[in-house]
Amino acid sequence: MVATACPFLRRALLYVPASSTRMLYKSLSLSCDTVIYDLEDSVTHYAKIDARDALNQHLSQLTERPASISEIAIRVNNARSPYLEKDLRLAASIPLVDTVVVPKVNTIGDLRTVSHFLKNYENKYYKEIRTKPVRVIALIESARAVMNLSNICQGPRLNGVIFAAEDFALDLSLTRTPDMTEFLYARSAIVTAARVENVPSVIDLACTLYKGGDELAQLEEECRGGKALGFNGKQCIHPSQVKTVQRLFSPTEKEVEWAVRVNIASKKATAAKIGAWTLDNKMIDAPVSARAAEIVKKAGECGIDVDGLREKWKDEEPQ
Repeated sequence: MVATACPFLRRALLYVPASSTRMLYKSLSLSCDTVIYDLEDSVTHYAKIDARDALNQHLSQLTERPASISEIAIRVNNARSPYLEKDLRLAASIPLVDTVVVPKVNTIGDLRTVSHFLKNYENKYYKEIRTKPVRVIALIESARAVMNLSNICQGPRLNGVIFAAEDFALDLSLTRTPDMTEFLYARSAIVTAARVENVPSVIDLACTLYKGGDELAQLEEECRGGKALGFNGKQCIHPSQVKTVQRLFSPTEKEVEWAVRVNIASKKATAAKIGAWTLDNKMIDAPVSARAAEIVKKAGECGIDVDGLREKWKDEEPQ
């Protein structure tokens, strides 16, 4: 069964190589929605076991999650890897680990394999220390995965999907361009499939440009484009990207003010049995009101002063 809710605000998901002691230590001082400790792509084959041991030591010494981090996740190795079982056992054995990110998910069978191991570890070995099951986020990285999205999004424990652009480009022999039109079909398909199955988090590709002078403009453009397509977060490969990503995947001041006005007037319209109405010369109907309610909810989660705006616009009326 797909997870139907997410208690975490996932805007920025930052990868931290588990093979780097320095980066493991630094990660504790970061302010980021989700920190993903990586045992896969950023760790060479020869360093896999050492990286897992280092991550185990790093996480085992934590008595609580840093206040500036909402979610701790581990990117394990893929469902066909000889490292998977021990990666998952590590995740299950650490109560502070909320989520595993599973790479190269091609079918729902990959998620069933992961869920099977997690269930066994949680019930047989770590029942006394885990208060909740480990959630799963799937990385979509291939043409096969895109064709199987409908089934993948019904996978057990699934709480989010991520588009991995570089591996997808490799699989299809694509050339990545600044406007990313070559990824439009896959990105739209991922968002659509996730919405059909109520998967709560849909995370966009990583911006690979993080230094050189043009990195901020490129990152901002990618964030705005991803948000417009329906993604609600973005992967980060460097701490310098996190602040921008979290800002741009939060509602803007203008969006929140509009949404609060719609929300207030919509309640009055409902009480007066009015269906469609107007605000600022634009029609407001049920879908628009529902969208406004989503924005208000997310604004509150992002720490925006929604109550202050409600007081400011308390006299708003449907027109």
